[in-house]
Amino acid sequence: MTSIIKVDTIQDQDGNNIINENANTITIGASGDTITIPVGATLANNGTATGFASTAWQAVQTTGFTAVAGRGYPCNTTSAAFTVTLPASASVGDTIVLVDYAGTFATYNLTLNPNGLNIEGATLNKVLTTNKEGVTITYADATKGWVATSGVNSGTQALEPEPYSVDFLVIAGGGGGGGFYGGGGGGGGGYRTSTQTASSGTVITVTVGNGGTGGGSGATALTTSGSDSSISGSGLTTITSAGGGGAGNGGGASSRRTGLDGGSGGGGGGNEASELGGSGNTPSTSPSQGNDGGNGQAGTPYTGGGGGGASAVGATGSASANGGNGTASSITGSSVTYAGGGGGSRGTAGSGGTGGNGGGGVGGGTPATAGTVNLGGGGGGSGGAGGSAIGGNGGKGVVILSIPTANYSGTITGSPTEATSGSNKILTFTGSGSYTA
Repeated sequence: MTSIIKVDTIQDQDGNNIINENANTITIGASGDTITIPVGATLANNGTATGFASTAWQAVQTTGFTAVAGRGYPCNTTSAAFTVTLPASASVGDTIVLVDYAGTFATYNLTLNPNGLNIEGATLNKVLTTNKEGVTITYADATKGWVATSGVNSGTQALEPEPYSVDFLVIAGGGGGGGFYGGGGGGGGGYRTSTQTASSGTVITVTVGNGGTGGGSGATALTTSGSDSSISGSGLTTITSAGGGGAGNGGGASSRRTGLDGGSGGGGGGNEASELGGSGNTPSTSPSQGNDGGNGQAGTPYTGGGGGGASAVGATGSASANGGNGTASSITGSSVTYAGGGGGSRGTAGSGGTGGNGGGGVGGGTPATAGTVNLGGGGGGSGGAGGSAIGGNGGKGVVILSIPTANYSGTITGSPTEATSGSNKILTFTGSGSYTA
């Protein structure tokens, strides 16, 4: 048997109208009872019903809006992505339902802005990224904030972290300096930067290139170029910086005396002939990752050319042949110069370009110096026979990532150095490894 009670107002025992007295509570039914609210019924005057769920469905949304607890929103992102701003205050148990109206969330994501509260324990935006997804979020408490309590077509994670930008600096290993009399300076490692968007779960693989080997005291003991550094990952554009070109040896008809191409080119040898320096920015990138090495010069005094640097060509052999200067970056929070070319040798020793420090040797007395490790500098050229005839080794490269601290996952391999600069976490990789967004 069923009964219908028809009244205009329900009041509590002291006669107050419950609609106007929010502090009072009226209980309908007993524990275990089923209370049915007809479809389309709503609570007037922003009243709150507890103990049962009631979602008031709204019109289809096509632009950003501020959500209200207790409501459901079909969201149409066919034309563009937009943002749903959650309420600035919430009570435990508040719910909001969001549905992909047109099945386009994968193309145009729906972003949730927590508006000062938390979503799943953090004040970061979340995104819905799956076509035909529907999700109910419920306010749990001040610590966790809004959490997903049910979902349709939501995969393993209904609320995805919002993608974020990562800045990269990728420096390759510097080239080795030339051996024997009049060796050229090694080219600086390729210098490249990039800013890209990383999504949750993206594994950023980091490879750090080694410096090349300097030429030996024998005419046939040749230099080698530095090796490449790179970053790569699913959804990212791979960035590869080429190793600096090895320099030309100074003498010996059977030795290689021209500089090699690379991120920056190696300097040419300068003894029996004026040998050509190697070309920089090889392979070609835009903007350029480096510059040409200088040519060597025969005659008296004969001098190897300076190695190219990230921002300047190496000097042509003369009384002295300096390496080309490198380029400064402030990705770590301080200005540091990378990828300078090594200095040529013999007459007056050429200086290494800034950001490399690989100086050339003089005559039989002053040995060449190596490029600085983890700056990617080219090695200096040798200036004589015996112990001073050995060119300097190129400096090892480095890869640096700058990540918003609020988004930093802490999932790394390869033991990079961690530091903080302003609002960013800085990872400096001096060896190969990875970071998972």
